[in-house]
Amino acid sequence: MLKGFFKKTKYVTTSLPAYEKPPTPNIPNGMWIKCNTCDQIVYKKDLEENKKVCPHCGHHFRMTARERIDLIIDENTFEEFNQDLSTLNPLNYPDYEAKILQQQEKAELKEAVITGTGKICGEETVIAVMDSHFLMGSMGSVVGEKITRAVEEATKRRLPIIIFSTSGGARMQEGIFSLMQMAKTSAAIAKHDDEGLLYISVLTDPTTGGVTASFAMLGDIILAEPGALIGFAGPRVIEQTIKQKLPEGFQKSEFLLEHGLIDEIIPRNHLKETLHKLLHLHKEVE
Repeated sequence: MLKGFFKKTKYVTTSLPAYEKPPTPNIPNGMWIKCNTCDQIVYKKDLEENKKVCPHCGHHFRMTARERIDLIIDENTFEEFNQDLSTLNPLNYPDYEAKILQQQEKAELKEAVITGTGKICGEETVIAVMDSHFLMGSMGSVVGEKITRAVEEATKRRLPIIIFSTSGGARMQEGIFSLMQMAKTSAAIAKHDDEGLLYISVLTDPTTGGVTASFAMLGDIILAEPGALIGFAGPRVIEQTIKQKLPEGFQKSEFLLEHGLIDEIIPRNHLKETLHKLLHLHKEVE
């Protein structure tokens, strides 16, 4: 009897349901954006409603030209001109035409600047807005021509002109033709100034190279957005050239304001109001 009590029983095999992984959340791509300044994750819709300014640290994300026009110009008052100017390949640079077509489809622009007339709180002005989403806003023949024509139109109509700059510099695929745009745009602005007319330059991130060395720094009033990179050559190139460590924040708009190279830094949510005041004051003086 005791022998049966200690007898080993057979194990019973049972089938358990296989372990199922929890379903992966179905989150569409592009709904969240990481801020490169504070590393916070921002809901894209909230960012757009906040004029593409990080709600956590105030970092100003880059805008397209059309987004900026919608932000600054009164609704239904913008009239674009010279929108059909096309880029050529004067140096027969390999694959340049294909790259331009690719950029036009990607950025939904003909070139890296939009020009036209519009009203800011009722004050009429000519405006040129560069777009870094098109070949990093590089200045080729068409960009220079459109900006020059915009300045000449402002002079002809005796209107102020506002230029929003953002650029990586001259467009290398066009060589000397690109560099000539520096002189051409500067000459048009000089004639505009001779007529006693107002030119407001607004520097956004980034404004570098030949654009900085020409029309971007020729404004009667030079404004900038917070934290914008502004300069001719990049910080790394300068350090390699002069063999010195650059100061903290060198080439940022705050550094330039402190050293007297720009007139004021204006946060994006105050920019339209500020431009309206400047246009109104200049109109009163005239």
